Amino acid sequence: MTRTNQPDHSGQEIEEPEFTSIEICAGAGGQAIGLHQAGFGHLALVEIDPHAAETLKNNVASHPRWGWEREHCDVLPPTDVNDFKRDKDLEKSAELLQQRGLDLLAGGVPCPPFSHAGKQLGKDDERDLFPRMLALVDELRPKAVMIENVRGIMDPKFDTYRDSILARLQGGSYQEDDGQIVTEEGIGYRVCKWDILEASDFGVPQLRPRAILVAFREDVLKDVKYEWPTGAQTEHVSVAEALKESMLARYKPYFKGTHAAKAREAYDRWLRTAEDRHRELMEKGGGIAPTLVGGSKKHGGADLGPSRAKAAWKQLGVNGLGVANDPETCRTKNTEERDLLDPKGPMLTVQQAAIIQGFPPEWQFAGGKTAQYRQVGNAFPPPVAKAVGDSIAEVLRAARERDKKEA
Repeated sequence: MTRTNQPDHSGQEIEEPEFTSIEICAGAGGQAIGLHQAGFGHLALVEIDPHAAETLKNNVASHPRWGWEREHCDVLPPTDVNDFKRDKDLEKSAELLQQRGLDLLAGGVPCPPFSHAGKQLGKDDERDLFPRMLALVDELRPKAVMIENVRGIMDPKFDTYRDSILARLQGGSYQEDDGQIVTEEGIGYRVCKWDILEASDFGVPQLRPRAILVAFREDVLKDVKYEWPTGAQTEHVSVAEALKESMLARYKPYFKGTHAAKAREAYDRWLRTAEDRHRELMEKGGGIAPTLVGGSKKHGGADLGPSRAKAAWKQLGVNGLGVANDPETCRTKNTEERDLLDPKGPMLTVQQAAIIQGFPPEWQFAGGKTAQYRQVGNAFPPPVAKAVGDSIAEVLRAARERDKKEA
């Protein structure tokens, strides 16, 4: 398990967040981090995977910038969102929720029902949690809703399913696959956008398209215009840029001693390969990593994805056939020949994979190496979540100012 430092919080000033949120299917916290950075204080984080739930618990308990959540957020033990009940599960945050209301309900509902890597069973997949998400929207009545999923849900084969979700939120009719017309009254929300954002456009050194739905309660939105976030990056961040510092830190202890010559040669080879690829692909994205995948619990240990992904990593000087031990474990177990010095290049550590996802370096992951990597590979990149959170916050601010003037 990656251990989390326990800093001294005595005398620390706790900053009141501008908005409140509850997140379901929170995973290892990628979306939670981004929304936190956008000004949302989490009242509850709900996750079923034991390792990811432990990751959330540990980081909320120790992170110096999450003091408000330590006092007010219910970080639930592993909980199936189908079993999540506001009155039963919210303890620390119950009173605050009643006082302030809920500004945002967010969730990255399971991707396998819509993923190109799976069978794309959609609503027929038992893991589909869109119905539960919509039920919680109706129950909690947040001012805004954010739902994240893989780009596969935007495929034509799911047109009818998407139409049914839109109708459930904002009312309207849609045609079932069998030709039957279904009419929904709606639950009082307006969907402002349901489209794909590419993580590499937001400073993440990885090709990772995600489908995002943003909706607002009708009485909140009214005449306020929602602006879909656009990537502010004028130039994409490459793998070489993102990993240069951490890769040097991994190799440096071996620059003296038995492995000195081999370690310097291996580091120079990686850096040269990564930087050459960066220059070569500058006009096409600048040496950006392929999509990290968390993989299935039913299949072996962690690696960097299918054959095509491994081939792309090889061009960037990285060995994608596995995941490296963290530096301390590498030294203890003497795995440097596999982790760093292999002619095929260095393997990434979990923390380096987290850098590729856009996690802040201090965020730590619970469980063994494979469990940690799966959390990282399944995450929603924090910088993208922040961009969407910022766009939602702008509407909430405008609505608040409008309501003040009308009062």
